[in-house]
Amino acid sequence: MSEEKSINLFLVPTPIGNLKDITLRAIEVLNSVDVILAEDTRTTGKLLKHLEIKRPLQSYHIFNEHKAVEKLVERMRRGEVLALVSDAGTPGISDPGFLLVRAAKDAGLEVNCLPGATAFVPALVNSGLPNDRFTFEGFLPHKKGRKTRIESLLEESRTMIFYESPHRLMKTLEQFAEAFGPDRMASVSRELTKIYEENVRGTLQELVAYYQEHPIKGEIVLVVQGRQKNDSYSNEN
Repeated sequence: MSEEKSINLFLVPTPIGNLKDITLRAIEVLNSVDVILAEDTRTTGKLLKHLEIKRPLQSYHIFNEHKAVEKLVERMRRGEVLALVSDAGTPGISDPGFLLVRAAKDAGLEVNCLPGATAFVPALVNSGLPNDRFTFEGFLPHKKGRKTRIESLLEESRTMIFYESPHRLMKTLEQFAEAFGPDRMASVSRELTKIYEENVRGTLQELVAYYQEHPIKGEIVLVVQGRQKNDSYSNEN
């Protein structure tokens, strides 16, 4: 680890399902840092136990990150080396992380993000939709600003990627079918890397019909085809 002594903060991706999907370097880093910042210490604790890693854990999540950042930066200034993990995937991707990284950079500290698991990449590749150019939209607003966000994507020609929860999937598919047209191609991926992984591809209309008959559970990534040159659909029709 001599080449990484100057790093103050590591962002370490963790498996999104299959526990084998963690890199050797991630294990090495987690074994070497002074403290591991975890979105949920119970979830991360199970992973660390599986990996036989015994390092101090500290809670760092969306509800305390604003208050915690300044103290964490000061600790790194004093020489502590920290690792940030989320419950699953890469920290900062629809999870806490951005504020701490920005503050550390502003303070002149060294930050290093390890490559590793993230849910939207396998979902995009599995979708069969163009993946040379795409836009990651994360979670849509639940209420305020939701319609505005969808309308802002009406002319988007790149493949669009969204995260969604099981109980909002049908609403989202129906809203997309209304906005983008029922024949727009899309793909729904759930439980990626797990035993019950499923990737369902079809038009938005077909996906609405499918999930009316097949209630869904688990983590979801929704991939939607961008607007095509010959796409003349308008939700005003």
